Amino acid sequence: MGKIIDAHIHLDHYNQEEIPLIMEELENIHCTNLVSVSFDLESCKKNLRLAKQFPQVKPAFGFHPEQELPSEQEVIELFNWMSDNRDEMVTVGEIGLPYYLLSENPGIALDPYILLLDEFLKFAKRWDKPVVLHAVYDDAPIVCDLLEKHNIKHAHFHWFKGDSITIERMIKNGYFISITPDVLYEEEIKQLVAKYPLRQMMVETDGPWPFEGDFKGKMTHPAMIHESVKMIAKHKKEDLPFVYKSLYENTKHFYRI
Repeated sequence: MGKIIDAHIHLDHYNQEEIPLIMEELENIHCTNLVSVSFDLESCKKNLRLAKQFPQVKPAFGFHPEQELPSEQEVIELFNWMSDNRDEMVTVGEIGLPYYLLSENPGIALDPYILLLDEFLKFAKRWDKPVVLHAVYDDAPIVCDLLEKHNIKHAHFHWFKGDSITIERMIKNGYFISITPDVLYEEEIKQLVAKYPLRQMMVETDGPWPFEGDFKGKMTHPAMIHESVKMIAKHKKEDLPFVYKSLYENTKHFYRI
């Protein structure tokens, strides 16, 4: 069993009984860090508190796109708070575009979400922070356009899904992806692993989001990453220790942890 980092988890979304249990078990599962991403300002504040309580937690500050847009005042408050606490965060995120929200509510305008994302990217560029992105299918090329516009190379597309043209564009631009435990049962993700270079790959849980297959009915836990790494090694046709080392070092280097 090699060392791992959960490159994308919503630790603040676990309940108060689950969080200490997860943290106590990290050493036994060889997990050195959790990159805990934020949903909104309150989530940012909670992740900062968790990072102060647990040194293994590396917080990300942002606004998850799969929800109603914040008011203008809320946006100002969020960016002011992020600026004040920029030295505490390893990345800006989770940010992106609302693919699933718009799929269910096609009347929602996309442009305001694009404008908000643009502001987050300006912030990341200004303070030299990586970005962790929620951008799948049709939204991914739009996000690639914005990243190219701001000349941002340090981009991590978590739980990515998209077409082959976008995948090639992302590889060429040096963007990273992270693989969730659904690589054990989703053919689309297995194919992505086969296509995407290991040097631009990380692993995540996106916990507490639940999974299917062997994980059905179980609390999502960083320990699940070990099964993902085994599956990645299988599809990359590489030795397991090499894959562990590559994924671990990729994440440490990307997030400067």
